[in-house]
Amino acid sequence: MPVTRRRRTLAAPPPVVWQTVADPQQLVRWWPRVERVEGADGRGFTQVLRSDRGVLVRADFRFGVRHKPTAVSWDQDVEGTPFAKLLRSSQTRVALAEAPGGGTAVELVLDQRLQGISRLGGLIVRRAARRQLDGALDALAELHGAAG
Repeated sequence: MPVTRRRRTLAAPPPVVWQTVADPQQLVRWWPRVERVEGADGRGFTQVLRSDRGVLVRADFRFGVRHKPTAVSWDQDVEGTPFAKLLRSSQTRVALAEAPGGGTAVELVLDQRLQGISRLGGLIVRRAARRQLDGALDALAELHGAAG
């Protein structure tokens, strides 16, 4: 099943990047297609996303790992939602580490378990996930500077 990993080094130190990636309200600033975040608390949050067709779609997430300032993850609630036609599960992980020479090494991982006929579309799903993660890393680099 598709597991997509993307990495980038940012100029800001891990505690600064952590402030962005660990706060669901900040997703609007760096996660592609997020229009707003609702109901954020210590357990989870809801993303309101804009589809390619301009339609607003809601997606609910529960926090998994939260190790300040190195790792955060969230799992999408798919059961009983339109996403269940495509996904059995979807987990997003963000890992932060001190980069050699300063800054932050960021790794984004999107682990999607496909369901039903969609299992045949792994390549297409992985390509879309790469675009999504690259867009997130581009936005983080705009917020925190690209190392280099």
